[in-house]
Amino acid sequence: MKIVIIGGGFGGLTFARKLCKKKDFDITLIDRFNFHQFQPLFYQVATAGLDASNISFPLRKVFQNDRNVHCRMADVKSIDTANNRVISDEQIFSYDKLVIATGADTNFFGNEQLIANTYPMKSTVEALQIKYRLLKNMEDALYEKDEKKLQSLMTVVVVGGGPTGVEMSGAIADMRRFVFPKDYPELDFSKMKIYLLEGSPRTLNGMSERSGSESRAYLTKLNVVVKTETIVSNYDGNTVTMQNGEKIDSAMVVWAAGIKGSIPEGIDKTIIVRGSRITTDRYHKISGTENVYAIGDVAYMETEKYPHGHPQVASVAIAQAISLSENMMASLKGNVQKEFEYHDKGSLATVGRNLAVVDIPKPKIHLKGFVAWMFWMTLHLFLLLGVKNRLAVFSNWMYNYITYDQNLRLIFKVFKKTQKD
Repeated sequence: MKIVIIGGGFGGLTFARKLCKKKDFDITLIDRFNFHQFQPLFYQVATAGLDASNISFPLRKVFQNDRNVHCRMADVKSIDTANNRVISDEQIFSYDKLVIATGADTNFFGNEQLIANTYPMKSTVEALQIKYRLLKNMEDALYEKDEKKLQSLMTVVVVGGGPTGVEMSGAIADMRRFVFPKDYPELDFSKMKIYLLEGSPRTLNGMSERSGSESRAYLTKLNVVVKTETIVSNYDGNTVTMQNGEKIDSAMVVWAAGIKGSIPEGIDKTIIVRGSRITTDRYHKISGTENVYAIGDVAYMETEKYPHGHPQVASVAIAQAISLSENMMASLKGNVQKEFEYHDKGSLATVGRNLAVVDIPKPKIHLKGFVAWMFWMTLHLFLLLGVKNRLAVFSNWMYNYITYDQNLRLIFKVFKKTQKD
């Protein structure tokens, strides 16, 4: 069976790994990068806690001993479902079965100024650019004589109160406490402001109310200004404007307010739902097709437990990949396939040094503070690919914890984003 997988994220990679030892399958894994990116730790790359190579792993290395898996670095342009073809910028790939695991991209809700002026964080390149802008603003602040412009350079706005926004805000607050005063003694960091803006009534909306209230309390303790029920309508590169008319002058806005599925051309528009997700059945098959499947953030599946689709998190993508691989093996043997049912193993988020929240549904357990923070670190180390990466991340964490410092504050300009860069 000739299978083509689009996307080397958690879903696509897990699916390929489940079938890589099965000689009945010939697998081609296509991704625009030649490496897997560990997205939960992007914020640590963005705040100089980890090197980008620590959370990236070459796809070819994963499958270097598996002759039935072929990795291809290419940009997929469209899918021709009528002729079972994937058209990329490099070549055309034919398939018996196609698995779309393209994940999600940043959702700017069609606002061109937000696209042009804010900093998203959906790839290692974008995380590196955030680090560049954060550090460069501090360097520029040393030369700034105008008080208003100085305050703007020392004001960071994070939009989106989900795990990414909460973790990013907490990490920047830790830099303000422990790192920046040592690097820039000429600046008064009591004047540095960090805002977290969230459109819903609370932070960590996908977790329990208790975790939401505790994360907000932790952020307040770290002197992060949290504003809920606050929707950003615009950012021109200098001023953040909210729907309620409030404005904040800031030279840096990190956009973590929403995601949308990355859908290749060729998918029937009538089966694409809100958030750019592709409708599938309980067996991950895309509606109206016979041999095309979608898993992970890009897939939309309604179940009794999840009538509005599953959460767009790594654990769902991994579970769906396992389910689909088992069903494909079952179909090959003529066995009955199983409907997908997601069993939530819990959710967690870190807020800062020694601060985190964890929700475990069965048995119902809630953790917070240092214990939750240790749990968070252990789980993320376990999920990382490669022993070398785990050792590198662990050693960096230990160094940071003991010294209250990060040693990766190198200013490399990644690419030109805005005119001020």
